[in-house]
Amino acid sequence: MNEQKKDDFIFGLRPVMEALEAGKTVDKIFVQNALQGEIYIELKQLLAKHNLRPNYVPVEKLNRFTRKNHQGVVAFISDVPFYKIEDVLPQLFEEGKTPFILILDRLTDVRNFGAICRTAECVGIDAILIPEKGGAPINSDAIKTSAGAIYNIKICKEKNLAHSVDFLQQSGIKVFSATEKAQKLIYDADFTEPCAIVMGNEETGISKEVLHHSDEKIKLPIEGKTQSLNVSVACGAILYEAVRQKIINN
Repeated sequence: MNEQKKDDFIFGLRPVMEALEAGKTVDKIFVQNALQGEIYIELKQLLAKHNLRPNYVPVEKLNRFTRKNHQGVVAFISDVPFYKIEDVLPQLFEEGKTPFILILDRLTDVRNFGAICRTAECVGIDAILIPEKGGAPINSDAIKTSAGAIYNIKICKEKNLAHSVDFLQQSGIKVFSATEKAQKLIYDADFTEPCAIVMGNEETGISKEVLHHSDEKIKLPIEGKTQSLNVSVACGAILYEAVRQKIINN
């Protein structure tokens, strides 16, 4: 589990409800299994109103977040606003841009996420897609590691990344998945058109569903005995190859 700082989360039924009513951006919310009661029913209705899906967990997990009286609810708050790619993409086309999208499939390390956001903002990525569940928390550590770059890039939190890939493809975006199983090197791919690049989980890589929906699979050359790169390093190498092609093409 990624370490969470005390100022990143709130707990208790009423405090969480008040945070939602105040318009706070909730990154993740954890609810105790089989939680009941009138106030919890109110919270459920509020979560539905804000299109938030809680993670139902054993009380032991909540106790690891805090030993105080959490009443079965812990919410992690983010200073970073979240968007939907369905809203962001039309705006990019209206502005006359060639969309350049990054998809992070279940990255769990907060510092990897922050480092990637920093590189992504530097190369001009228009939006980063992340899953609602299974990804790194967007907390103060992520913001710090990104050197604040997270504030300058649209983070799109999506319910189903495979469906998001379908939407991108239907909108004319070519989707490249970075995987060691690929035959094509990144230098043989064409990144000059509207495109999205998928990077996978640190241990398991890109999910089979997302990989299956991708247009092309690409990889970096590995000449040494170590068979893989850190995901943030690999992502940086791929993004800058895309930038090199875009510069030459202009």
